[in-house]
Amino acid sequence: MTTVDRRRPAGRWRRVDGWRTDGRAVAAWGVGYAVLGAGCALGGTPLFGAAAVGWAVAAVGLAAAAAGAVLGAAGPGRAVRGVLWTLCGLAAAGAFGLLMDAITLLFGQGLDSGPGAAEHALAALGAGLLAAAARSGTAPSAGTAPSAGSHSAGSHSAGPHSAGPRSGASRPAPSAASGTVQLAALAGSAAFVPYVVMKLCWASGGTFAGMSGAEMHAASVRNGASGVWLTLESWGLDGTALLAGLGVFLLWGLVRPWGQAFPRWTLPLAGRPVPRWLPLVPALLGVATLAPYGAVGVGWSALATAGVVEVPRGDFPTAADTLLVAWIGLGAFAVYGAALAVAARSYWRRTAR
Repeated sequence: MTTVDRRRPAGRWRRVDGWRTDGRAVAAWGVGYAVLGAGCALGGTPLFGAAAVGWAVAAVGLAAAAAGAVLGAAGPGRAVRGVLWTLCGLAAAGAFGLLMDAITLLFGQGLDSGPGAAEHALAALGAGLLAAAARSGTAPSAGTAPSAGSHSAGSHSAGPHSAGPRSGASRPAPSAASGTVQLAALAGSAAFVPYVVMKLCWASGGTFAGMSGAEMHAASVRNGASGVWLTLESWGLDGTALLAGLGVFLLWGLVRPWGQAFPRWTLPLAGRPVPRWLPLVPALLGVATLAPYGAVGVGWSALATAGVVEVPRGDFPTAADTLLVAWIGLGAFAVYGAALAVAARSYWRRTAR
């Protein structure tokens, strides 16, 4: 007698479970985000410079909680996906400044605003959850899940190694980005050269833009730089120059094949495939912070150069010196941020299962 397997296809179960799991995660995040925003608004704590922004944060959180509830109950329909992607964009915008918070924690004595840093981190988490939820329920790729008819008598004769295309299609072979994308990476790398030269000039005791290394060190102490920062300066190094080097390493890892599998001299994943999300997390964080920060800064620098806005002198001898440093730093952030966005998109497409 032939036994009929009445179980649902494994892929179907995974998709339904994914809807429910993603829905609960988004709903829980939305409630937490709404509580943070409402608490800041009621307590008069400014977010992005104004306490009233807390109500906007609370509204995004409540909308996410509602969307998560609908997702868990009814699945990802087209309207639900549209709402989730919209909320994802808003959450990504709310994460602006997270990279600066991380740098401040690393090299400074404390955060400018604890609630603001919490909002940045929670918004970044929410952007990831919302993006995952918006993509949930998509049909599995070929070979990912067995179909209802895959449990036929013939399939049992293949033995334990009958996974077929699943093992072969689970991970694309490492590949390089197109020539255009690599040119963008080259531009993003080159944009940091003047910035690194300027920073290392100060760290080594030289003078740039009318300010000597000793004066820059005194300004760092006056502005509350951490012991790590001051120690690096004493060694002739600059913390942000080192971070720029790491940023360039990340950029080329996104466009070259070695970025999809760590070389053997690296640990702890030597010779193994890199999890797809691992380079994308810092890449998207850098894009969300540096691209808009640099673009707005370049716009301000252009207006200042044209004499439309006044340039604050700050610690520099003249306004022209301040403007020179602004062009070098903000220009590097703008070009690198744009190149990182192009590279991250290419990496996402090349590593898609």
